[in-house]
Amino acid sequence: MSNVFVVDTNKQPLNPVHPGRARMLLSQGKAAVWKRYPFTIMLKVAIAQPELQELRIKIDPGSKTTGLALVNDTSGAVVFAAEVTHRGQDITDALSDRRAVRRSRRRRNTRYRKPRFLNRKRREGWLPPSLESRLANIATWVQRLRRLAPITAISQELVKFDLQQMENPEIAGTEYQQGTLAGYEVKEYLLEKWQRTCAYCGAENIPLQIEHIQAKANGGTDRLSNLCLACERCNQAKGSKDIRVFLAKKPTVLERILDQAKTPLKDAAAVNATRWALYRRLQALGLPVETGSGGLTKFHRVTRALPKAHWIDAACIGNSTPEQVHIAGVIPLLITANGHGCRQKCNVDEFGFPCSKPKGAKKIKGFQTGDMVRAIVPKGTNQGNHVGRVMVRATGYFDLTTTHGRVKGISHRFCTPVHHCDGYSYRSGAGHSSPA
Repeated sequence: MSNVFVVDTNKQPLNPVHPGRARMLLSQGKAAVWKRYPFTIMLKVAIAQPELQELRIKIDPGSKTTGLALVNDTSGAVVFAAEVTHRGQDITDALSDRRAVRRSRRRRNTRYRKPRFLNRKRREGWLPPSLESRLANIATWVQRLRRLAPITAISQELVKFDLQQMENPEIAGTEYQQGTLAGYEVKEYLLEKWQRTCAYCGAENIPLQIEHIQAKANGGTDRLSNLCLACERCNQAKGSKDIRVFLAKKPTVLERILDQAKTPLKDAAAVNATRWALYRRLQALGLPVETGSGGLTKFHRVTRALPKAHWIDAACIGNSTPEQVHIAGVIPLLITANGHGCRQKCNVDEFGFPCSKPKGAKKIKGFQTGDMVRAIVPKGTNQGNHVGRVMVRATGYFDLTTTHGRVKGISHRFCTPVHHCDGYSYRSGAGHSSPA
């Protein structure tokens, strides 16, 4: 399983330890719990000259989910793994709703905030808020992990889909395309574009082959817009037939394939738009940054016979990947970005009019909505031990969302903070772990 982070009494990072070792230090009173997520203990003494094992943080940036892995380059062990789920689409939807409300107010000639789009000037390197949040999430977790572990280097997957090189291989020379990585960039792109399913029958979890929508025997090309994925049975059945003849009895499938063939990959575009901005931000941290392509990542993962997962892809990034990557028993921490709320003074209805009282204080009795707390209720209908996220109320009687449901009306006197709200929610990735 994932190791436990350790810091000394001066908050200096030490080597992560096995969970069994951490339990022993806690039971002997030599350490105390410092953070719950990721789980970190603090020694009660200072270590003058610790012998640190250098770790490398590897990042597999994605449009929806980013994989993180801390790898010991010497032993090949994955010390810690996590997957960060971004909220880019939520930000886009929130901005669209706010824009619709303002436009509705202007159209009705009611009170509104004057439009400011004519007097705004975007700074150099500006990115949309949905993309900016992805970069902020990655930078935040790189800095957090640096405070918890002796990280000395960074590896980033800089180019996930090298579209220009695939369309024009001679840009960087033919050695790259004809070497051991040949086909990995194209196949990875098509797997994302066609959702890892057969375009003709929709079969999943089977070997898929690259298929020419218009057969090369009929003048088809190797351009990406003419490629899809097909299982062996469908590929052989189609052969060199025209796709309209092959799918004459499946008009809906034909229409879907022709539409999707020329549809750009939205998630790939988001990754390509932010890759250089993320690279510059990582460089600003002062650590050496190694880069690698998506095809190289997949090549390392396939040659080492590792399963597909975001955090496993992260462990395989770059030429620094060890010959043996040890992932047995590692359980990734699943992190979801939730944000810190909004600055809206009160809730509004679908027409943009206030529908509630102005929002009260953010903190009540030292707690705020989203904090992880433990409530030990001695008696009453809610008697028992409850652990979950709190929803504060001005009355001092809070609601707790636990794994067993929602518990209402718990007094703040029975609540003890476990983890303060930091804009993220956490859960164990037991279903995302590697086989032991």
